[in-house]
Amino acid sequence: MSHGAGLVRTTCSSGSALGPGAGAAQPSASPLEGLLDPSYPRTQAALLKVAQMVTLLIAFICVRSSPWTKNYSAYSYFEVVTICDLIMILAFYLVHLFRFYRVLTCISWPLSELLHYLIGTLLLLIASIVAASKSYNQSGLVAGAIFGFMATFLCMASIWLSYKISCVTQSTGTVVCTYSIGYSGG
Repeated sequence: MSHGAGLVRTTCSSGSALGPGAGAAQPSASPLEGLLDPSYPRTQAALLKVAQMVTLLIAFICVRSSPWTKNYSAYSYFEVVTICDLIMILAFYLVHLFRFYRVLTCISWPLSELLHYLIGTLLLLIASIVAASKSYNQSGLVAGAIFGFMATFLCMASIWLSYKISCVTQSTGTVVCTYSIGYSGG
């Protein structure tokens, strides 16, 4: 009996509501059954994503509709970061809503979402700080920066509630970091 390496497929997702038998395959299920996850929009992860998208959209609209007197590049950067972050969050929302993670198993969806949140949150924090410091008391620019900070906080909350990241120093002096999905469901 050989115990060699084999292929292991995971279909877990950071935002799915895991119910009884969620990981079990249903042999009698029709091919169209299960395309849409009707319980996902009510989960904590989905509600956080919607709140992030709404605050990012409001931040973008506030900055876009304000008259810019100086620092055009600072606000262009803010606009690009907010729109890119909004599009990526929408993409992950649709991946979970339509269960694309079941079809596209070659992508580690939890890891890609974690990396998106880490990088996107950092860029959004930088953009919000720059926008706040260059607002020159323009009410729309100040409001955009405030909504940028709110979106940053919501992204940090999503990371905090969805993932467990632990780093351990081994006896050899190397640091090993692991991540796991810590989301508890709806």
